[in-house]
Amino acid sequence: MSVFTASDGARLHFTDEGRGLPVLCLAGLTRNGTDFDYLAPHLEGVRLIRLDYRGRGKSDWSGPDTYTLQREGLDAVELLGHLGIPHAAILGTSRGGIIAMGLAATVKDRLLGVCLNDIGPEIAMPGLEAIKGYLGRRPAFKTVAEAVAARAALMAGFDNVPESRWQQEVDRHYVEDADGLTFNYDPKLRDAVLGGEANLNPDLWPFFNALEGLPLALIRGANSDLLTTETAQKMREARPDMIFADVPDRGHVPFLDEPASLDAIRQWLEKLQ
Repeated sequence: MSVFTASDGARLHFTDEGRGLPVLCLAGLTRNGTDFDYLAPHLEGVRLIRLDYRGRGKSDWSGPDTYTLQREGLDAVELLGHLGIPHAAILGTSRGGIIAMGLAATVKDRLLGVCLNDIGPEIAMPGLEAIKGYLGRRPAFKTVAEAVAARAALMAGFDNVPESRWQQEVDRHYVEDADGLTFNYDPKLRDAVLGGEANLNPDLWPFFNALEGLPLALIRGANSDLLTTETAQKMREARPDMIFADVPDRGHVPFLDEPASLDAIRQWLEKLQ
């Protein structure tokens, strides 16, 4: 297991596989580096680095005061420093994309390019309300079979997804305890996020605009409740050179191994060579 110690003492888990262009993968709010397992087998000539944020996956639970975009962005930079990587591309899913935009605004010289997975500078309210509904609340199901069935029923906008994929999702993001199944992140993440609810949906356009000059890609789930078609269109108008994929049969967020996702990521990587 690969672990590094952040500047505040938290021990953070990561994986570092492959050789070539360094690509740092940053997951969604409650997720971890395993989100990029579906993508990894499809990439060549890439050094794929996957970070578990603090309080998620195999990383330390360091407390809600540290579960912030600023601290997580610093963790990402410190990981690159730990690995001796001066410049890297960032593949950011949802919250990871917000962190990537923040890094473009603060340490742009460390970035080679950014690929955003179902996130933009405007966050739609239906998606935010969905997050508020489940974040930090123990799931009702007790068994893996119940969890798999629940994922298939509750993941709005996901069509033609085999049961085996929902099984993989449950295996990656739930753990067994004495009361059944629970998620593998600190439930106090809810306090960290909703405690600052007044700032839950800030204006992120200045951060998106900070990506100017960097090779950029946007992957959107065609049925996303977090990134609207209107916002995606505004992003495309602001960055006509941005690679774009609207992934059919996917909501928030695409798994990244869909043909449309892979095509966009490969085009983006070609720009970085």
